[in-house]
Amino acid sequence: MARILITSALPYINGIKHLGNLVGSMLPADVYARFRRQTGDEVLYICATDEHGTPAELAALAIGQSVQAYCDEQHEVQKRAGDQFGLSFDHFGRTSRDENYILTQHFAAKLQENGFVEKRTEKQVFSIADDRFLPDRYVEGTCPICAYEKARGDQCDNCGRLLDPTDLKDPYSSVSGSKDIELRDTTHLYLLQEKLQAPVETWVEDHADVWPALTLSIARKWLKEGLRDRAITRDLKWGVPLGDAFGPEMANKVFYVWFDAPIGYIAATKEKYDEWESWWREDKGAEDVSYVQFMGKDNVAFHTVSFPCTIFGSEEPWKKVDTLKSLNWLTWYGGKFSTSEKRGIFMDQALEILPADYWRWYLMANAPESDDTSFTLEGFAQTVNKDLADVLGNFVNRVTRFCKSKFGEEVPDGGEVGPVEEKLFAELDTRIASYTENLHAMEFRKACADLRAIWAAGNEYMQEAAPWTAFKEDPAKAAIGVRVGLNLIKLFGVLSHPIVPFTSEKLLAIFGTTDTSWPTGPAAEILTSLPAGTSFTPPDVLFKKIEDSQVEEWKETFGAP
Repeated sequence: MARILITSALPYINGIKHLGNLVGSMLPADVYARFRRQTGDEVLYICATDEHGTPAELAALAIGQSVQAYCDEQHEVQKRAGDQFGLSFDHFGRTSRDENYILTQHFAAKLQENGFVEKRTEKQVFSIADDRFLPDRYVEGTCPICAYEKARGDQCDNCGRLLDPTDLKDPYSSVSGSKDIELRDTTHLYLLQEKLQAPVETWVEDHADVWPALTLSIARKWLKEGLRDRAITRDLKWGVPLGDAFGPEMANKVFYVWFDAPIGYIAATKEKYDEWESWWREDKGAEDVSYVQFMGKDNVAFHTVSFPCTIFGSEEPWKKVDTLKSLNWLTWYGGKFSTSEKRGIFMDQALEILPADYWRWYLMANAPESDDTSFTLEGFAQTVNKDLADVLGNFVNRVTRFCKSKFGEEVPDGGEVGPVEEKLFAELDTRIASYTENLHAMEFRKACADLRAIWAAGNEYMQEAAPWTAFKEDPAKAAIGVRVGLNLIKLFGVLSHPIVPFTSEKLLAIFGTTDTSWPTGPAAEILTSLPAGTSFTPPDVLFKKIEDSQVEEWKETFGAP
């Protein structure tokens, strides 16, 4: 039994997440966690809301709440949406908890002790209209590299170049839009990343054979450009305080949200488990842990370069990620989903329309692994109708209804395995092995194609076995066809569990079981395992088809082109 630590990118606190956020980190992490649990491994899947920084302050201000009250409320909103989507977090924590405060201050102190932090007085953008220093992402302007007019002070989304606010041309406050800004002196702590490039670079190259190409290319791009020392504090009120450890002039500052947020993975584990160190410290048992992270490509650099600088600089034996599964973006009709502009479908809205498994299946079958993937409602409806309704749902309905009408609500006896069954067994042995291998490799589109093919193989078998025809002259032949068909339903329930868990529960409930243990024997044994006489209960229709009129209604509701 392996020990598998899984984390997905922390969703930011300001508002419910859209489908692109979901498929970019949390959903594939859940699929992998469910699969590894089914194979008998010890799994710990940790996530948390990322609650610090200016966006939370401004969002709370806009609705007249304290930041703490706003974060309390939004954490529950996001947790509820995750539960409803079947995200099987072992713990869904919060970066605003004491555990994260303590650990963040600990890491900063170790970095200072080891000579990787220093104070620097610098010029920073101050908005006179807003009466505040502006964190880098709240200064916008024209990128000096590619001339993109909406570059942020930390990064240009157009060319991907890391920036400082003072690099921007024609800068303005994104809080108020005011250009009435000036540079003022302020003192901050800097993490000396330049001094840590060598160990980080060696560590990245040590993972060149196991990291996905997208992850590796992003990390190498940053390292090739050369790591720059980065400020890890901000002039804000909401965040992890520095306290008195760094001198009186620093006492009213907080740590940069991108400094404390990755520490939140460790802190969230500490929130829940007394034995948290056995997962995170290699001197306390974590040396045998396999650590897998999931995140969208825009977060990769922070987790392959910046946070590893913190880990290496601490000179403590913290567990570092072994595999980082990165994903490209899911787009909304070729454009960006946008939380701020309410463009696209968000998790709560999706669940008001259809059950979670409709979305889970589509998103994972079309996961943006090799490139960005465009979400369209037309494509969504086509995939759901073809795969879930026509292939899986129709199979379950045909087999259970026919058995009930001819043999009653129990597995029929009689008949022997013949060439048609042997052909099915051979095909499933190959396809189940491929499906298992692709789930292990976190190749989710390939895995979904395998699962779809397994469902289709069941349909093809039933067409060849044709028990409805055989029943008239050879009831025993019909019985073996139906018995294998019912075993297929049970198998589908087990194999479908990582991707469509609510449907999996329904399929297994047909036979009164909840056992999702991963199949390890040959298909010939698996598909003859239900004893004759086993009772079953035909389910209601599993999937209703999506009508063209619904698609048109949704397009209008969500502003699709």
